[in-house]
Amino acid sequence: MSRRPRVTVVGSFNQDLVAVTPRMPVKGETILGGPFHTGPGGKGANQAVAAARLGAEVTMVVKLGKDSFGDLAEQNLVNEGIQTDYVIRTDETHTGAALIFVDAAGENMIVVCGGANDLMTPQDVDRARQAIVEADILVVQLEIPMETVEHTVRMAQEADVRVLLNPAPGRELSPELLSMVDVLTPNETEAQIITGLSVGSLDEAETAARALLANGVGIAVITLGAEGALLVTPEKVQHLPGRKVDVVDTTGAGDAFNGALAVALAEGKGLPEAVAFANAAAALQVTKLGTAPAMPHRNEVEALLGS
Repeated sequence: MSRRPRVTVVGSFNQDLVAVTPRMPVKGETILGGPFHTGPGGKGANQAVAAARLGAEVTMVVKLGKDSFGDLAEQNLVNEGIQTDYVIRTDETHTGAALIFVDAAGENMIVVCGGANDLMTPQDVDRARQAIVEADILVVQLEIPMETVEHTVRMAQEADVRVLLNPAPGRELSPELLSMVDVLTPNETEAQIITGLSVGSLDEAETAARALLANGVGIAVITLGAEGALLVTPEKVQHLPGRKVDVVDTTGAGDAFNGALAVALAEGKGLPEAVAFANAAAALQVTKLGTAPAMPHRNEVEALLGS
């Protein structure tokens, strides 16, 4: 397309508080770790940053507290070139925060304190209607209330705007919501939660994906960590393998994948090409520490694909 693709993200921001640890502590244990760092995160904001760095014109709809973390969040969106007309500030609670432990293997444990994210309402989304109905694709996750998610998706569907739902954190989804989703991107655990089916192999992932399609989902893309992703449509099944990289921190890999997939689809790329693009973005993201700050830029993804 001659213009930049328009991606609207409705979702969460969390200030990440990250501690590196040689191993995960057990219950009741105190261990020495470090270094510690803090930075912008949250699934919604991470995906917005990923999409912006990959060349999209991005609008973020998010609720923040009237506190220092909220100030940092809004400034970060501005710094990334993301449209902030629909950033809502509230004094009812704190800006969302995520407490993250990352071990020597790059694996993580996370506790999310939703704060202002938990107060985002359908009425908040209504104020951003123009940004949603004029988008090439809408991206939503599950770190805001389910009522708000369903309202947002319905608004996009009625305007014939493509919907990408990243069902994370994992929870059960209503048949009505599934029937309105064009592209669903669960990981293996999330696919199991939604379908009730075991997802421990490619064959089981395909079975779960077909169950999602039977419930009205247009396209299922099950992410498989280092193994890439499984693309399932009514016509085809294709495993797109991941890229082999040196892993530093897996936090945010799924957000890089979803932001990149949204951009590729908004640009009109074919499904396998779009998923391969998203795999490359996720692979690059895990080679750095952090979430939003570790999102790759377009030239990096294209260089990896070209290699």
